[in-house]
Amino acid sequence: MTDDFFRNRLDQMIDLRHPLAVLANRMPWQEIEASLAQRWARQFKAGKKIEDLDLFGSVSVVAGGGVSNAGRPRLPTRLMVALLYLKHAFNESDEDVIQRWGETPTWQYFSGNEYFEHQWPCDPTQLGRFRKALGEEGVEELLARTMEVAVTLKLIAKKELTRVIVDSTVQEKAVAHPTDSKLLETARSKVVEVAKANGIELKQTYAKEGQLLGYKAGRYAHARQFKRMRKVIKRQRTIVGRLQREVARKMTTLSQAVQETLGQTYDKAKRLVAQTASRKAVDNRAKLYSWHAPEVECISKGNLIVGARSFAGNPYDGHTMHEQIEQSAILMQGLGIKPEVVYADLGYRGVDKDNPAFEIKHRGKDKRLTDEERRLLKRRQAIEPIIGRLKADHRMDRCHLKGSEGDALHAVLCAAGYNIRWLLRMIAKKGLGLLLCLLQASGLAGLFEKLVENIGLNRPQNSDQRWALA
Repeated sequence: MTDDFFRNRLDQMIDLRHPLAVLANRMPWQEIEASLAQRWARQFKAGKKIEDLDLFGSVSVVAGGGVSNAGRPRLPTRLMVALLYLKHAFNESDEDVIQRWGETPTWQYFSGNEYFEHQWPCDPTQLGRFRKALGEEGVEELLARTMEVAVTLKLIAKKELTRVIVDSTVQEKAVAHPTDSKLLETARSKVVEVAKANGIELKQTYAKEGQLLGYKAGRYAHARQFKRMRKVIKRQRTIVGRLQREVARKMTTLSQAVQETLGQTYDKAKRLVAQTASRKAVDNRAKLYSWHAPEVECISKGNLIVGARSFAGNPYDGHTMHEQIEQSAILMQGLGIKPEVVYADLGYRGVDKDNPAFEIKHRGKDKRLTDEERRLLKRRQAIEPIIGRLKADHRMDRCHLKGSEGDALHAVLCAAGYNIRWLLRMIAKKGLGLLLCLLQASGLAGLFEKLVENIGLNRPQNSDQRWALA
């Protein structure tokens, strides 16, 4: 039966044995909503007393009391969380995941819908605002819930989570290739744009010449005529220097707030002029590789994910271990376990004193390792294909989110998406054996045993085998 006479419910349209449908019924949606609800609690305007008239004369009434200033009613938390899971699990952009959601009944069932809908669930920009409202702690909560589901479904033993493998990788930022010519032309255009926006009249903007110099630099570099290319870049550096000095002279008459806005642009332009002249970092400051993403750094260099963290700059691998293991321990608090042994590569040597709470195993300690520890150390290489999968299938190859906060959110969401796909693979692998575990938990195991006998179903001899019809 259906509440809507003209539409069928989603649970009547799809196969409820589909891994995503099974996962939809086992995810702790209520706990997720309860833990995230405090992040967007509504605020109410204070009421204001005004005089009004009624049949009995003047009376004081409260106007505006209880009116929310939070805008339109928010969308269901489960829907938005499910969209984030699906986006990174199936390697979709914000626009594509919303469009595909309107075409896939199983996705809509996973998101909590009762009936199939063809229209989009929300605008793609709302997904970005929701992600920003979650923050790093919010997305870590989503990652932690995937681990809880894996343990609840007995897809992984708690004992396995006490041993972790740690490694670091580079998350690429979605920025243009940082050539000196492009950066200087961007600096010229930004200085001119900010000056015009604040009412500063410039003697000359060099718009036509700047565009032509950019073309010349690219052509000379392609032809390997580097002497001519450096001459063009020197001219670009001269132009940016002239503009920044002119803006610095004329902004002293403006307000303090405007001076701060102009000062940020001025400092970036000055920094680019200095670094392109010396070809290295100036004043012990990191080089600027992108105008809109100054936090970018250039670096030359099948298990469940229990932690993922973004580190700004170019830190030594060993210096990242303490914070990474601390995050994993916090995320596994709900399971009552914490990491005890860490297997790593030689990049994590020399940090044992900084991390006394757990044992660090690597090839540098080969003589002190037992045969069992040597065997487990060989499993360390399993993290390499996982990193490759994160980049190829879960959008970690390029980060399109803004700022250092965007880098941190993106890394954790990619790990959550990987765990969702891992859960789907394990559910499909376990098949009816997983269904028996769920029925045992609900007290219906006896009924299932009779069903097995009636239809002639062969019981697998071990957990790695599938159920099969006789």
